[in-house]
Amino acid sequence: MSITDHALAIEAAEAGATVVRSHYGSSLTRFMKTAGDFATTADVEAEKAILAVLRAERPHDVVLAEESGRTGTGGNGRTWLVDPLCGTLNYAVGNMLASVNVALRSGAGVTVAASADPFTDEVFWTDGIAAFVRRGGLDERLTPSAESSLVDVNLDPPFPNKHVFRAARMLADEGFIEQFRPRVVSTTLAVGWVAAGRRAAYVTDGHHLGDSVHFAAGIALCQAAGCVVTGIDGQPVHAGGNGLLVAADERTHAALLTLIQNQRPGRD
Repeated sequence: MSITDHALAIEAAEAGATVVRSHYGSSLTRFMKTAGDFATTADVEAEKAILAVLRAERPHDVVLAEESGRTGTGGNGRTWLVDPLCGTLNYAVGNMLASVNVALRSGAGVTVAASADPFTDEVFWTDGIAAFVRRGGLDERLTPSAESSLVDVNLDPPFPNKHVFRAARMLADEGFIEQFRPRVVSTTLAVGWVAAGRRAAYVTDGHHLGDSVHFAAGIALCQAAGCVVTGIDGQPVHAGGNGLLVAADERTHAALLTLIQNQRPGRD
């Protein structure tokens, strides 16, 4: 291999970010997928750029991408997870809150990942051992911190666990109001921000997010940085845990898990 996996993830994410940045502010064709969900020209072209980088260096790996689905027939146990533009609606209305996510699942877990911010020229990345942010070619170790008390929440549907958890209900809980301040950026860029100390925590509903092209990179970053990462039920995200609760430290995680559990039937 002429390039390491983590360097390839960074290169692929940067290639996608370059395309996303180049299309910003232009007239974008929308491709409807499901009710309320669509891709744009930028999503499609960024994904092509990412896949070109991956295919050039790892032609035998499988790729699972947001827009083109699964490609490749390799039996080597390696699958690249690609989300070419996370925050499409933000981007389509001229909001610069978006990320380009690339992660490699090898064997039982994600081994390397990169999440690029197209508009700050930052790439959050991990080699599976530690997590860093690259700016201007220089790498800085990511250090989680709960000092801000800012908790980013995903309020977008679907809500598969609504019978036991709704983010909107958590935000109205007096316990949340006393301890935290909410933020909603509607992109998984915010997951990487927990690893970087820019958010105290991130919370979302969902199913099987550890294998999601949207979340795999952010989860890997946070785990490598030393964050506490579980489902909203406190279970490991790669072992059937529902949703995602990422916190900068144990204290913040415990406080949010208690607020989530307060919503369960029979709890006052």
